[in-house]
Amino acid sequence: MPADRRPRGIALLGPTASGKSALALEWAQRLGGEIVSVDSALVYRGLDIGAAKPTRVERARVPHHLIDLRDPWQSYSAAEFAHDARAAIDAILARGRLPILAGGTGLYFRALLHGLAPMPGADPALRAQLAHEAEARGWAALHAELARIDPAAATRIHATDAQRIQRALEVYRLSGRPISDWQRGAAPARLPLRVLPLVLAPSTRAELHARIAQRFDAMLVQGFLDEVRALRALPQLRAHPAPLQLPALRAVGYRQAWEHLDGATSADEFRARAIFATRQLGKRQLTWLRGELGARWFDPARQRAELEQALAMFLGDRAPLP
Repeated sequence: MPADRRPRGIALLGPTASGKSALALEWAQRLGGEIVSVDSALVYRGLDIGAAKPTRVERARVPHHLIDLRDPWQSYSAAEFAHDARAAIDAILARGRLPILAGGTGLYFRALLHGLAPMPGADPALRAQLAHEAEARGWAALHAELARIDPAAATRIHATDAQRIQRALEVYRLSGRPISDWQRGAAPARLPLRVLPLVLAPSTRAELHARIAQRFDAMLVQGFLDEVRALRALPQLRAHPAPLQLPALRAVGYRQAWEHLDGATSADEFRARAIFATRQLGKRQLTWLRGELGARWFDPARQRAELEQALAMFLGDRAPLP
């Protein structure tokens, strides 16, 4: 079998609060790399503290890509991400540097590494209509509608996953074909990059939960609620009929903070709900990651030597000693 001569890249995957960003920053500095964010919250301007966005200092130390691409009232699809990420990777390789993909948005990783089947693009008017229906009927009712027209998609999509329910119904109403039919179509060519996929995950669920709570409390100290107050003051969000249906504000923590500032919850209830929602996100991320064949799993706190060995074996002479 001929040697794989495609350029190399690293993919650091994992649930929220698992240490992906810190390791990506360290390796990028050491290896002459640049980081491509694979996080659906980081594309939005103004989502900084609650999205754990790299600081200005960190971004000055290492170039980061696909951050602050959209305003929070705008949409950004996985297909757009795949296109933009490929362009960023091409530019990184042209500079002779190492692409390091880091994040936890599984759909983005899938779109980039494996391609997406072609299907109808986003329709803002239809999305607004679906959001209005959800406000009136609830997402569980829309999920039941999806189950009637596309049982296969409804089985894969959880009844609380508003973004994916909305997209599946949007595709059906635009085309008359279930999204499952579109997804069985031919996908575009895969990324011309030889990627080492590494999953960072604490050994126990309890440890991940502790990391999530610790990070959220740190966000509160840093001013997370003030950040959400600033978002609420934006004219475009004040005028929006259903701001909590926007993809940006469905990011974990932001919905709970918004509702708290509406007076719906006490401070303790807000903290508990936000941490619970983040745990649920981590659970969904781990479920998706278990289906990613070929990815190697490491506990970054206990298996750092093994991580470094996997990196060195993949990069060969390029990898300096840690």
